[in-house]
Amino acid sequence: MHPRRPDGFDGLGYRGGIRDEQAFGGAFPARSFSSASDRGHWVTTPPDIPGSRNLLWGEKSPPYGVPAPSTPEGPEEEPFPGGSGGSVPGQSSGEGRWEQEQLSRFAGFGIGLASLFTENVLAHPCIVLRRQCQVNYHAQHYHLTPFTVINIMYSFNKTQGPRALWKGMGSTFIVQGITLGAEGIISEFTPLPREVSHKWNPKQIGEHLLLKSLTYMVAMPFYSASLIETVQSEIIRDNTGILECVKEGIGRVIGMGVPHSKRLLPLLSLIFPTVLHGLLHYIISSIIQKFVLLILKRKTYNSHPAESTSPVQSMLDAYFPELIANFAASLCSDVILYPLETVLHRLHIQGTRTIIDNTDLGYEVLPINTQYEGMRDCINTIKQEEGMLGFYKGFGAVIVQYTLHAAVLQITKIIYSTLLQNSV
Repeated sequence: MHPRRPDGFDGLGYRGGIRDEQAFGGAFPARSFSSASDRGHWVTTPPDIPGSRNLLWGEKSPPYGVPAPSTPEGPEEEPFPGGSGGSVPGQSSGEGRWEQEQLSRFAGFGIGLASLFTENVLAHPCIVLRRQCQVNYHAQHYHLTPFTVINIMYSFNKTQGPRALWKGMGSTFIVQGITLGAEGIISEFTPLPREVSHKWNPKQIGEHLLLKSLTYMVAMPFYSASLIETVQSEIIRDNTGILECVKEGIGRVIGMGVPHSKRLLPLLSLIFPTVLHGLLHYIISSIIQKFVLLILKRKTYNSHPAESTSPVQSMLDAYFPELIANFAASLCSDVILYPLETVLHRLHIQGTRTIIDNTDLGYEVLPINTQYEGMRDCINTIKQEEGMLGFYKGFGAVIVQYTLHAAVLQITKIIYSTLLQNSV
C-alpha cells in the first residue's frame, strides 16, 4: 500500500536532527522547500468568498507570494482593483472609491425619490383639476392652456384651502398598491409572466398582457372609488378615512353600502374601456421608453468614449437616461390617450351622485347627471354636444404637470452634478 504523503514531505523535520535519521531518510528522502515553485505547489490561497476580507462581488485575492509595496509608514493598504480614480491626498484609493460608490448610491436614491415625489405629490393638484374638467360636461371653459389652469387652481385654493387640490391623494397610493399586489398574486398562482425576456415570442407577450388585463380588472372598482374622491367637491365632502377607498370599492362590487342611482353603469360595462385604456397606456409607454432609452444610450456612447468619460459624467449617464425615458413615456402616453381617458372617467363617475366644483368660476358646485349608455354613446355625445375639443377638457393641467416634472428633474441633475464634482 503506497503512502499518501507526497515525496519530499518530512513531517518531523522541524524537530531538528530527526531529518537525518535512516528510518525516515531512506523511505522518504528529505527535500528543501527553499524554492518558491515548490512552496507554491503545496501552499494555496483560500477560496474567495464575497464579503470576506472586505472583498466585493467579482473581486479576487492577490496571488500568494506577491509582496505588498511598502511605504515609510509600513506596508501599503491593498487597493481595490482599478480603484486608482477618486482618491484624495492622505486617503487610500480603496477608501476614495468606496466613498464615491456610497455617494453615487445615495444620489441615485435621491434622484429616484425626487422623481416619485414629483409624479405622485407635486403633480396631484394637476391630476385633480384635470379629472374635474374631464367629467364636467357643463363647462364652457375647456382649460386647454396652462394659464387658465393656474388661474382656476388659485381660485380653488383661495376659496376652499389647500386641501381642495390634494384631496384623494391617499386613495391614489392605495390603488397603486392594490394594482402591484394583484399583479404579484396572480403571477404567483398562474403561469403568466410579470416580465418579458429579451427572447420574447408572441405567446409570452399575450400571456403578459393577459396578466395586465386581469390586474386592471381587479383594481377597477377601487379606481372608481379613488376617482370619486379626487373630483368630489371639498365643500360638501366629509372627512373620510384613508381606507374609505377600499370600503367603497368593495361596496361597488357587492352593490351595498354606497348610494348610487339607476344611471350607474354596471362593472361589466366598464371592463372593456378600463382594460383598453390600461393596456394601451402600458404598451405605448413601454415602446416609447425602450426607444428613448436606446437613443440616449447610443448618443451617450458616441459623444463620451469610455476612456475619456469623467466620473461625474459616467454617474450621470447611469441614472438620468432611464428617468428621462420614463418621463417621455408617461408624457406621450397621457397625451395620446387623453380623449379615451376623458370617456373612461365619465363612464366611471356616472350614477355615483358626485358633486364637483365649478371649473368655470372657481367656486360653487355642480352635480353630475350624465346618462351615457356605454362607451360608444359617450363618444358620440361628446362629439355632438361639446365638439372634438371636448375630449381635451383640462389638457392645460397635463402641460403644467409635466413642465413641473421636467423642472424638478433638471434641478435634481444640477444638484447631483455639483455634489459629485465637489467629492471628486
